[in-house]
Amino acid sequence: MSDSPVSKNPAKKRKRINVRKPDVMAKVEAEVEGHYKSSIVEKIRANGGSVTLGNTTIKLAKQFGFCYGVERAIDLAYASRKVFEDKNIYLIGEIIHNPEVNRQLSDMNIVSLPWEQMDEQYDALTDDDVVIVPAFGAPTHFVEKIEERGAGIVDTTCGDVMKVWRRVKTYAKQGFTSVIHGKAGHEETLATASHALGVEKNGNYLIILTLADTDFVCDYIRGNVSDEVFMAKFGEKNVSPGFDPKLHMNQIGVANQTTMLKSETEEIQRRIQQAIVDRDSGVENFQVFDTICGATQERQDALFEMLEDKMDILLVVGGYNSSNTTHLVEIGEEELPTFFIRNAECIDSLEQIVHYDLEKKEEIRSDYTSILDKDAAVTVGITAGASCPNNLIEATVLRICELRGIDKSQMLELT
Repeated sequence: MSDSPVSKNPAKKRKRINVRKPDVMAKVEAEVEGHYKSSIVEKIRANGGSVTLGNTTIKLAKQFGFCYGVERAIDLAYASRKVFEDKNIYLIGEIIHNPEVNRQLSDMNIVSLPWEQMDEQYDALTDDDVVIVPAFGAPTHFVEKIEERGAGIVDTTCGDVMKVWRRVKTYAKQGFTSVIHGKAGHEETLATASHALGVEKNGNYLIILTLADTDFVCDYIRGNVSDEVFMAKFGEKNVSPGFDPKLHMNQIGVANQTTMLKSETEEIQRRIQQAIVDRDSGVENFQVFDTICGATQERQDALFEMLEDKMDILLVVGGYNSSNTTHLVEIGEEELPTFFIRNAECIDSLEQIVHYDLEKKEEIRSDYTSILDKDAAVTVGITAGASCPNNLIEATVLRICELRGIDKSQMLELT
């Protein structure tokens, strides 16, 4: 990036900033490791992902925790503060969905901006400011506003998310409506929807979440639902501006929020394709592209493999607003007592665990007995979503050991 002053003319757009300088990244690596690395987690992994101390076995999934995209986003955020020590640095929303990581950035005086709607803080940006785009990306009009204000941009958007954007922009160019499997209020889905409008802003999208939503869409495609009922179902929040189902549901391309449950996304694709085949006697008006994040798949597959072995309970650690973590909870709950915890502090005692219910509330649960008896053998499984750092996994391991009467030194002495 040039060191010359940037004009405050709104027509002037500042190029993205590259903060990945070798000397900076060496310092960043050391700082990030200090905040989030865990020697205990690495020891358990080196021991085949399982450790038994006395009558307590702790098992870790083969894949869990930070993915490459998350690590990259965190590295770039830390690097931004080192490169621009004296500048105001802002972040659109959260860098990732983990309270611990976002707290660290707040402590570094990186200020969070609203991510659902822009406010006067965006109008107040200047060419002396730096704005970080989070790993989920951001809606196009947010980035355009930042560019108009002349602020520098550090873009940490995950590469897998950008693949989805390229796909939905292609759909728009070809006149296909993007049907996005995702959560309408999620940062990534909002960003993807904005890109589904295409370069000319004349594309269209529909956001659906559940298989029930899918079946409703399929009923419409087959001619069993009126336009009025369709729009009443999805309203303005889930469709592009000016959406007209009789015009915009003829050619469909399916995409998804990258952190959705893979099996559900595949079923949605299958059902919509079949509905179009039933209507058109062919698939020329249907497109699909696998846009599930590789790390999301790996963590889901690793949990399915883990569940093949007997465990007494499963702890899923991560931010409550993390989509990929939520899906791990859903998978676990099908098989055994599963607890969604933010961190080790949620484990009040062997009798009570503060669990985040998928109905969006915290609750204290004690509907299990397997780990209460310290004299009985027990196996505790632990996994985490792609935004959970290893230090939180370590704290969870140590908390289980403490409550089971295992001295911390025994874990530290693992070789």
